[in-house]
Amino acid sequence: METLSANHIKRGKKLSYLLRHDKTYAFDEHGWREVSDLVGNHGFTMEELSEIVATNNKQRYEFSEDMTRIRARQGHSIQVDVELEEAIPPDVLYHGTAKEFADSIMKQGILKGKRLYVHFSTTVEMATKVGERHGDPVVLAIDAKRMSEDGNKFFLSRNGVWLTEFVEAQYIISVVE
Repeated sequence: METLSANHIKRGKKLSYLLRHDKTYAFDEHGWREVSDLVGNHGFTMEELSEIVATNNKQRYEFSEDMTRIRARQGHSIQVDVELEEAIPPDVLYHGTAKEFADSIMKQGILKGKRLYVHFSTTVEMATKVGERHGDPVVLAIDAKRMSEDGNKFFLSRNGVWLTEFVEAQYIISVVE
């Protein structure tokens, strides 16, 4: 696998911010941003945007069919509707976080924080990688089947990330360190 340059990673992080958290931009209702804005006002080239979209290991971004707009598939702190499909989750999903937050989560559940949804992985390995971004990782196994049966809605993003609005502590099956 080709190693990405530090500049590529830095530019990818800038794009992530611009597509998921930029409160100064007037996104359309589905979270699309004009490519021309990124090129004209933020120093990206179409080639660079295409490369970031193609090489993002989490497939976070997508272009519109005509390649004139781009959006993040999930992870927004701004209010947009990325047209998520409601879906029946697998029996167990995993949430990666930092060990320092585990006690609080076990009491109050998993909160979405500044984002629109709580994010889940389908594997312990992927959830561990997510947790590592926040500190010493811990993975919480979630009884998604029971949550769904109890009326909680789940959504599956186009890049395979499971989402819901809140997880009550009672649905946390176990903690994997």
